[in-house]
Order: sequence, then C-alpha cells, then structure tokens
Amino acid sequence: MHTYLKPLWLLSLALTAVGAAAQRSETLLERGWRFTHADDSACVAPSFDDRSWQQVTVPHDWAITGPFSYMNDRQNVAITQDGQKEAMEHAGRTGGLPFVGTGWYRLTFDVPDYRPGRRVELLFDGAMSHPRVYVNGHYAGGWEYGYNAFALDVTPYVKATGNTLAVRLYNETEQSRWYPGAGLYRNVHLVVTDRAHIPTWGVQVLTPRVTDASATVEVRTALSIPGNRDGYRLETEILNPAGRNVSSSSVGLDGTSDSIVYETLLVNRPQRWDLDTPHLYNVVSRLYDGDRLCDSVVTRFGIRTIELVADKGFLLNGRVVKFKGVCNHEDLGPLGMAVNESALRHRLLQLKDMGANAIRTSHNMPSPELVSLCDEMGLMVMAESFDEWRSAKVANG
Repeated sequence: MHTYLKPLWLLSLALTAVGAAAQRSETLLERGWRFTHADDSACVAPSFDDRSWQQVTVPHDWAITGPFSYMNDRQNVAITQDGQKEAMEHAGRTGGLPFVGTGWYRLTFDVPDYRPGRRVELLFDGAMSHPRVYVNGHYAGGWEYGYNAFALDVTPYVKATGNTLAVRLYNETEQSRWYPGAGLYRNVHLVVTDRAHIPTWGVQVLTPRVTDASATVEVRTALSIPGNRDGYRLETEILNPAGRNVSSSSVGLDGTSDSIVYETLLVNRPQRWDLDTPHLYNVVSRLYDGDRLCDSVVTRFGIRTIELVADKGFLLNGRVVKFKGVCNHEDLGPLGMAVNESALRHRLLQLKDMGANAIRTSHNMPSPELVSLCDEMGLMVMAESFDEWRSAKVANG
C-alpha cells in the first residue's frame, strides 16, 4: 500500500445508503463535449455557436489520431544519457504525433441539487497542458503542470441549469522527452457539497504502529466550516475489507478552530496489505451539524509496515522484499494518453504475469485510476512527481 492515500471518487457499493443520504454529489463530465484546434477566445461566451466543432467524449487525447510525421516536434538537443556532447536534430522522441498547439473544449452542463448555500467545484485529474478554465464567460482559474490534479471553486459563476464550461489547453514545442498526449486526457468531475464540508484530498490516513494483535490508525481530517462551529461534530468509522465496522470515533467541534481534526483509532487483528493479499480498509468520515449530515467522504487505505534497514534493504511487513519493477509511462501505446481503466488493468495484469511487483511512474504524477488499481492488485508504487526541476532536459521541459 502506498505511503500516500486519496479519497475514493465514488462511494463503494457497500456504502450506497450512506452516499444517498450525504449532502455531496459527484458527476463525471464525460459526454456532450465539443472540441476545436481554432484558438478563438470568443468561445468562452455562453452564446458562442460551437456546432461546427468536433463532438468528443472526455477523457480525450486530440493528438493520438495523428497524422504521424517526423516533422512533429523535432528537437535539437544533446541527449546526455546517450553520451552525446553536442546538440543534434532528433525526430520522433515524442511519438511523431501532432500534440503541439492549442485546443479548446466546451460543454453545457447542469448542477445537480443546486440551491443557495451549496458549493460547486470542478476537479480535473489532469489536463495537458497549461489549462485555462472559464465558466459562463468568467475566468475560474488555471494550472501549469499537465500531470497532476487541480480543483477550482466555481460557486460564484454557476447556476442550476444551462452552464457553459470552456477550457483552453496549449502544448509547447520541446516540452517533453516522450509522448505527453494533448487535451482533457483524464477525468473531469463536478463536485457539489454543503458550505460546511470536507475539502478535496482532505483526509489523510496513517498506520504508524502495526502488530499482529492490533494496528494504530491515525486519521487527519481537514474541515471547511464557515462561521460558528457549535453543534458540529465529526464522526469517523473504519470498515474492514468485508465492509464491517471495526473501529469508530466521534469528535464534537464546539469551541474549536483548528482546520484539521486529529483522531487515533485502534483496529484489532488487522488484515495486512501485502503483495499477495492486498487487503483494503475504508475510513468513512461524516460531518454533522446537529442531526443534519453535511458531508460524507470515503478514504481507502491499507494496513502495512515498511522499513529501510541497513544491510537488509526494504522490508514490507517485516520481511525483505526485492523491488521487481518497471518504469511505467502514462500513455497506453496506440490508445494514446486518454485514461482507460480497462487498458490499465490489462497492462498491470501482464506486468504481474511477468513477475513485476512494483511500478515507478515515469516521470510524473499518475492517474488516480492507476493508483487505485495498484492498491487493489498488490503492486507497490513510487509516484514520481517531475522529470525535471533545477535544469531542463528539453527547452520547455
């Protein structure tokens, strides 16, 4: 199990009743998108006529369809890893596909269960690259890095029905050493919550002490509650892999002001996450205002120990484990960069059949789907953040 954890985007089937009662909804914005390469800023206006644009579904990679050409993103660079001392022309490093340039996406969407006092957020799992986001003609925010998720509070700009979302993306020449894809290549989520809520990525779960008899589970929950907290409380429970409650806690928030609530829970006779037995637990976090449920979030985690010991190496659950891993680029070959859970699962199954037990995400933050699949399938992950930092390996890297 990985050393960082994330909320599940969709509540598990075992918690359907909880999800139905919670004041949170999440919608994948998949269908109904329009796309063009024409760079016309007038398209941010809700009245803009986009009927001539291409109809696409998201996730979408605009470059994978080609056409292929060695002229695409030719790079004049010395590849030091290959021992080159002087810059020379290289073609095909980024797949020979036309990913450089501008693309616009537009979507008309409604906000489920919208009413005054609700908070509306757009969550992008990744967008390649330099996205600029507009809602009903208003600039809502942007991002620079194409590989990691970002969230925007769009509450001031939305209405119940007939909203217009426009996203501009731009890829530079020589911004990568491999094929990075182009466009809204990962999922886009519309998240609606109460004003009092648990923020996106607001729950962290740690397992600092684990024995065969018990495991200490530390849960750190961020809260966003406007105004006075009197009457609010946070209820936390841990569900084992079978969905049964094995530990719980309740914290009253009267008189508190801390942005994070720290809780310590105990799990007896824990089922450890391991390579052959990837047992997974769920933390269910519920925020109440009196008897009213304001928000509910599920966070999946595994109970395991990891150590680095001199003269032994890496220990997982107390035993030496050798990393038998691969460097895994995000693209899916001829399928391109658009995230596809079935294709990811197929690839990971093939790697496991080859004997792999670990994945290094080269050279960027992975998709949530990849991390979840590795959790489920018993694969260790080193999530690499960046290919470059102090010095660039290509001109715009």
